[in-house]
Amino acid sequence: MKASVRFPVSETLLRRLAYASLVANVAIVVTGGAVRLTASGLGCPTWPRCTDESYTATPEMGVHGVIEFGNRLLAFAVGAIALAVVLAVLAHRPRRRRLLPLAVAVLFGIPAQAVVGGITVLTNLNPWVVGLHFLASMAVIAAAYALWRRITEPDGPAVPVVPGPLRALAALTTAVSASVLVVGTWVTGSGPHAGDGGAARNGLDPEQISQVHADVVFLLIGLSVALVFAFRAVGAAGPARAALVLVAVELGQGVIGFVQYLTDLPAFLVGAHMLGSCLVLLATLSVLWSTRERRPVEPTPQPTPAADRVPAAA
Repeated sequence: MKASVRFPVSETLLRRLAYASLVANVAIVVTGGAVRLTASGLGCPTWPRCTDESYTATPEMGVHGVIEFGNRLLAFAVGAIALAVVLAVLAHRPRRRRLLPLAVAVLFGIPAQAVVGGITVLTNLNPWVVGLHFLASMAVIAAAYALWRRITEPDGPAVPVVPGPLRALAALTTAVSASVLVVGTWVTGSGPHAGDGGAARNGLDPEQISQVHADVVFLLIGLSVALVFAFRAVGAAGPARAALVLVAVELGQGVIGFVQYLTDLPAFLVGAHMLGSCLVLLATLSVLWSTRERRPVEPTPQPTPAADRVPAAA
């Protein structure tokens, strides 16, 4: 702890570390998708070891072993960045205690997500567990985003900047955005990219569940467009810009989704769609965050010393 006092961390460095953690958690989702899309999901056929005899990939395992083991190594790098964020929060002066729970949540969320990833291997890439693995990553990304945004804010109480009904609409949009991610994992579990040739599928009809997914996406876009106009109607320029960005990201993600569906799910488009899912989540959280602001904490008035008090007039 003496070292943290002797070498305090600036807010700029803390913010950059938190941003690096956010980017790293998005990146590992994309690389995890590459593992599945290259049929390397069982490149390391067990967990936590790569094989029963080795913690690392062996030459006999070929490129699939290299890809799967490489993704496991990336988890350590992402965890190291999260640990650096926790230490930076502790070293930052003045101490901001409200940042620590978020930083710890990200740090412990990474090994928890890795454990779920291990279960996917031990269950031979059960599609429901694979979907849970993706959603666990989304939860860590959400925590990393909250930490990054929280660092840029004062420590005062949150104050709404839009009327209550619009905050409720933003919360509903966030819930629908989360449901899009959930249903998207069902679509993935019914499709051809299982991560290994022998992995089971979830048994859902790909066309029917894809239609359900598209319907929820249309609902999300409709709510997002409504937010743009509603925020503009009340003069909330910042939230309106955030909602407009969300609509743009959703439309881009929708184009990728339709093209990949019509072209029989080429791997590179599926990977781009996974990245798009992360961006939709972040854009949704940005809208939710924009509906309130924090203001600086007012200093507590200090009592006037008795010697300096002016006697009351007789």
